[in-house]
Amino acid sequence: MNTSVKKLVAGIGASIALMGAGSAFAEIKIGIAGPMTGPVAQYGDMQFSGARMAIEQINSNGGVMGESLVAVELDDVCDPKQAVTVANRMVNDGVRFVIGHLCSSSTQPASDIYEDEGILMITPASTSPDITERGYELIFRTIGLDSMQGPVAGEYLASLNPERVAVIHDKQQYGEGIATAVRDTLLENDVEVPMFEGITAGSKDFSSLVTKLRDAGVDYVYYGGYHPELGLILRQARQANLDAVFMGPEGVGNKDINTIAGEAAEGLLVTLPPAFDEKAENQELVKAFEDKDEDPSGPFVLTSYTAVQLVAEGIEQAGSTDPFEVAEALRSNTYSTPIGTVEYDERGDMKSFEFVVYEWHSDGSKTPVN
Repeated sequence: MNTSVKKLVAGIGASIALMGAGSAFAEIKIGIAGPMTGPVAQYGDMQFSGARMAIEQINSNGGVMGESLVAVELDDVCDPKQAVTVANRMVNDGVRFVIGHLCSSSTQPASDIYEDEGILMITPASTSPDITERGYELIFRTIGLDSMQGPVAGEYLASLNPERVAVIHDKQQYGEGIATAVRDTLLENDVEVPMFEGITAGSKDFSSLVTKLRDAGVDYVYYGGYHPELGLILRQARQANLDAVFMGPEGVGNKDINTIAGEAAEGLLVTLPPAFDEKAENQELVKAFEDKDEDPSGPFVLTSYTAVQLVAEGIEQAGSTDPFEVAEALRSNTYSTPIGTVEYDERGDMKSFEFVVYEWHSDGSKTPVN
């Protein structure tokens, strides 16, 4: 479907939606797509928690243009094929705004469908630059890129004057992408990288990998991927007395890694978004989560809240529920949000986003080190 046809279809849909705006039952559907099940469902919990809170608070303040926001929640298991199925269901359900997906490998194929069908998508978690490099009009995010996060990790590792750094990844779009950015930064800093290779996501036995790491004489290991595999690698490395410090991206910064790795999680280095829940201006919002016995500290909670807020404010500023007009509003304005000031470039990426290096502890807490 070409752009002019997409805009025509979107405009017709917007007119129909606005015709019903006077009805007591008027509503704007907000799709939330991410993992409810599967190995990284913990991150999905953060995404759904943040988006639900935003919808609840916006509705309690009168909704958007007099209409209530209604969540349409679907589980993509962070699987690319399931993500395509979910995206098509969003289309069939008449959803015109989607918060998601979470995993980059799911977000990319789903975003193809959303762009083609005139649906605006904001991912609160996918960091792969590939997602927004295609020049799509309707694809945005509320998190930084691997090309931002990787150099932060690589530069920090280089500052420690390591002898040799192994770079490992899970061979998936997110994991390999961030690992590549880290490797390139290390090489630019003249750090020796004797290993750059992938493991298979879902594997349980990493004894051969641990042996290779020992044989390579590395003192640091960077892992691109998610916490289930790194937790096992940490535990097995500790059992084998491998004396190396491990580091990973926000995909490993989950308290469940402590359940897997135990004491071996102590000293892990992690790059994460700043602790938005600790900002003074967010304390009223933090209390709203705590009053519901929900944890606002996860890296994707307030990025998801912000994604819903941006959809709502974009609709208000556009004076329309046409996704193309909302997208234009998002690119044309600056927004004050719980994750700070959001200003978009033409690709739908934020013009600035900070990543912080933390030291992870065996009790699940973390301490900033940079």
